[in-house]
Amino acid sequence: MPGENLTRDEATARSELIHVESYLIDIDLREVADSPTFTTTTEVTFQASPGASSFIDIIAERVRQVSLNGSSLDPGAVFSDSRIALVNLSDWNTLVVVSEHAYTNSGEGLHRFIDPVDGEVYLYTQFEVPDARRVFPVFEQPDLKASFQFTIQAPATWQIVSNQPSPSPEVEEASATWSFSPTPRISSYITALIAGPYTVVRDELTSSNGATIPLGVYARASLSEFLDADYIFDITKKGFAYFEERFGVPYPFEKYDQLFVPEFNAGAMENAGAVTFTETYVFRSQVSDAIRERRVVTILHELAHMWFGDLVTMRWWNDLWLNESFAEWASTLATAEATEWTHAWTTFHAMEKSWAYRQDQLPSTHPIVANIRDIEDVQVNFDGITYAKGGSVLKQLVAWVGEEAFFSGVHNYFVKHQWGNATLADLLTELEATSGRELGGWSSLWLETAGVNTMIPRVEVNDQGVVTAAELLQSAPMEWPTLRPHRLAVGLYNADKDGVTRRHQRIELDADGAETSITALVGLPRPDLILINDDDLAYTKIRLDPQSQAFAIKNLSAIDDPLARALVWGSTWDATRDAEIPPQNFIDLVLQHIGAETESTTVRTALGQLALVVRNYVTPSRRATALAQAGSAIWSLAQSAVAGSDIQFQLVKAFCGLASTPEHLELLRALRAGKTTLPGLAIDTDLEWELLAGLALCGGATPSDIAEALSTDNTSNGQQAAARAESLLPGAASKRAIFDRLTGDATIPNAIVRSLTLGYDLVNDQRDLEGLVEPYFARLEKIWEERTYKIAEYIVEGLYPSSLVGESLVAASEQWLATHPSIPALRRIVEENLAGVKRALRVQARDSAATPA
Repeated sequence: MPGENLTRDEATARSELIHVESYLIDIDLREVADSPTFTTTTEVTFQASPGASSFIDIIAERVRQVSLNGSSLDPGAVFSDSRIALVNLSDWNTLVVVSEHAYTNSGEGLHRFIDPVDGEVYLYTQFEVPDARRVFPVFEQPDLKASFQFTIQAPATWQIVSNQPSPSPEVEEASATWSFSPTPRISSYITALIAGPYTVVRDELTSSNGATIPLGVYARASLSEFLDADYIFDITKKGFAYFEERFGVPYPFEKYDQLFVPEFNAGAMENAGAVTFTETYVFRSQVSDAIRERRVVTILHELAHMWFGDLVTMRWWNDLWLNESFAEWASTLATAEATEWTHAWTTFHAMEKSWAYRQDQLPSTHPIVANIRDIEDVQVNFDGITYAKGGSVLKQLVAWVGEEAFFSGVHNYFVKHQWGNATLADLLTELEATSGRELGGWSSLWLETAGVNTMIPRVEVNDQGVVTAAELLQSAPMEWPTLRPHRLAVGLYNADKDGVTRRHQRIELDADGAETSITALVGLPRPDLILINDDDLAYTKIRLDPQSQAFAIKNLSAIDDPLARALVWGSTWDATRDAEIPPQNFIDLVLQHIGAETESTTVRTALGQLALVVRNYVTPSRRATALAQAGSAIWSLAQSAVAGSDIQFQLVKAFCGLASTPEHLELLRALRAGKTTLPGLAIDTDLEWELLAGLALCGGATPSDIAEALSTDNTSNGQQAAARAESLLPGAASKRAIFDRLTGDATIPNAIVRSLTLGYDLVNDQRDLEGLVEPYFARLEKIWEERTYKIAEYIVEGLYPSSLVGESLVAASEQWLATHPSIPALRRIVEENLAGVKRALRVQARDSAATPA
């Protein structure tokens, strides 16, 4: 039986039989507060091969009526699993289905949220990958595009938003009906419905073709005071101007709404003309510059999707990477060139590249063009390969073919395939035509094999310090031995008399094979720092030659270019993860230089890596000492940071997560009570929650303390913060209570599930988790079978006790994998977590070898 799955072979066969013309979808939301379900009436018009049989996808509590071409069908006979069987089809067909669907609290399908502040109900849809079928019957695959026309019945006081401009409602007493115009031909996963008493701010812009595009920014009423709509409109307008000019194609839809919705699982979703965002991007308290910049990138990422993904859509999910990678690359480029965040490529390296390199070294790594056999495969491929490696490789492709040729090819791709579906081959055809480069070999090497290469320079100098030979050495992991061609730069840096280290020369070259000569370097005086992959054009791990490494570690803060610094940070981190250098080296690097780092995302990334090192990478005998020293050092840096600065704020937040000693506990208490202060640091609502979380971690808070804090901030944000603080409470009994709650209560909404997992594995005493290894593996299958995908993913990942770095956890994980060979998506999560434990053991061994007895 198919259950809720759909295979690629089934989708291919169906697309050969079916051409969908239109959907008329009537959704009744009038009983939203009193009923667990809603009713949908759907009329689908489609062509088919006469006499053929097929099916339409649907996940429903009940199918009440089915009519095909005027003939009533017995729902009990045709509805099974997640499908309605369609037999003896005509050339043209009309299918009418009346169905009851469940509101969800998992962020999938039609999510219902009740605001604890005012009791108001808010709804939104999330359909990618296969969840439009949770709201209406649909041919749920991206290549069966159609026109969608929604009619919504709902409370008259609500805002109703979909892909088309919101019409004036027909009001009848307390309810109203909104009849939307038909959409252009789009895929089902980018249709949308957002409904509720949202607050809206409106604006408009003029598109490059002269059309007026209405703009809207929406948020819940209780959050609306924090909504900085003017800034969001400013970034949006800059993005429109940038993309329309670079793509040479006007914005393809009639309006553009951006909606910040509660309990959203992702950062955002590119619904055509109605983008939904996480409420994390509505800033009710101070946030780091890293988060502010990330919001800009996300806004532009989703806007880029309006062309790449929505106007032209992948044929099947194996090209999901192309959608997401293009949006990652294009949004970073637009952020750097069209907004005030001019160092966006530094952010990309610190965040996306580190994610990609980590993902690409897991046993679950896969080619960028993944083999997506079914829906379950694509669910687990929203990963660092699909987004970050793909975006990195597109940056490499742009360097390979040239930016002008790349954008010219993209323009031709949009024009040729608009409102249809396309493949990677279609894009490469256009890029070959505009660049003159043959890309079949490039695609084979970069997109059809996995793994990340490593490059290191080999430099020889004479007695006068002149370079006599220089080569780039490229290697590959044994399991993915491909050596790839790279277009990259080599930067030559020297310390100037003013103490600043600057790049004095840049060499750009094509590198291929195991060795590539850097001929332009020969005959030059040996620079202080030779930085390969300068400007971060290529996707490759880098190592510095010994002289450059020693100089960079000592002088990291003096390097003037933030991207060059990020490359040094990244190289040193990667060498630490690979157990090439002792973890103490990385700890020393962070504590010596983080206080002077200017790039917020670099700071955020390095502080997160520091926490992992002191908790998991140093040997168990040194763990408590390393953790205590790191926490104290970070607090000292916070005290000396510029008043009110981003670095001060980030250091204080990091201290909350590193606190482990009685002295740390007292500092947190004093900060929260206002007895200790830092100049310029305001203890606002969210930072107060961070301090309480740090107290909980150290055993300095109780459930009553958390409940008291929640009573003063009984908001959605407050409930999530309280759940995270609860998850941090130490002791075996506290951890067991969180475990039992997550595995035993299926009614907990997605945001609280996620929050309860955030601190579960963060412990200052690893013994707190030792008794939960066996129960974890005993309950995995049940969780996977009974929960929706996203909820199951949160629980399975969040309850894996990664902090118990040791052979016993390795053995338990391997035993479970050996006896459960047939659940690929679940196995992948376990395998990835196990790989993290094994890596930690290797780094601990390196630490042990470097630490005097």
